[in-house]
Amino acid sequence: MLEARGLTKYYAAIPAVRDLSFRLQPGGILGLLGPNGSGKSTTVSILAGLLEPSGGHVLLDGADISDNLCEYKAKAGYVPEESVLYTYLTGPEYLSLVGNLRGLDPGVLRERIDGFLTLFNLQDDVEAPMSAYSKGMRQKILIAAALLHNPRVVILDEPNSGLDVTTTLVLRSLVRALASEGRMIIYSSHLLEVIEQTATDVIILHDGRVVAHDSVEHLRSLTALASLEEVFRTLVIATDIDGMARDLVSVMKHT
Repeated sequence: MLEARGLTKYYAAIPAVRDLSFRLQPGGILGLLGPNGSGKSTTVSILAGLLEPSGGHVLLDGADISDNLCEYKAKAGYVPEESVLYTYLTGPEYLSLVGNLRGLDPGVLRERIDGFLTLFNLQDDVEAPMSAYSKGMRQKILIAAALLHNPRVVILDEPNSGLDVTTTLVLRSLVRALASEGRMIIYSSHLLEVIEQTATDVIILHDGRVVAHDSVEHLRSLTALASLEEVFRTLVIATDIDGMARDLVSVMKHT
């Protein structure tokens, strides 16, 4: 089980996350939602072991990950929001570097790299440097790198960025398949539809605080709203979205 207890993070005196707690059982997919500045990226960085919280703890199977961060990272796979890659390398070279750093057997590593490149339709670009890749192609490499070592915990931060429609659908099914095998998935996204169709539970953040934490179905029933988008609007957005859209169109037409 992956557990967060009272996670809090301050940047100077400014709180980014305040008292966030959850439990994620094997097979669970926890969706993280919130507007820009809500604390999603900070939360993801803490859960990935990249950022130390100002307070609170992250535990895996009851053990605080800070007690042995290297062991925790060996069990976690992370797809970051920003695709920072060594773009002078080819895709296979980058995946080989990641796999070797993870200590994977060379034969197993080659088979997994070949499998990912084939399934992601990148086999025709194996000799090209990643500087020549599209954003979507680089995103596929990042996803492959996060899954190479068969992690127990999978942390996805806006993983759909740049992906075509087919790969987006494949990723959605992949997340469900990983969960069905007992992985624990953290899925942070701005795409409400993706979270609604994928997550078993959802946390909605606003100004660093949890404003909702429940299953999508229960949130809908509690608020008597038909979709997660409507729940999100009710709990987080004070702005008249449709009115703002009409005002923007009016500005465009102003003479």
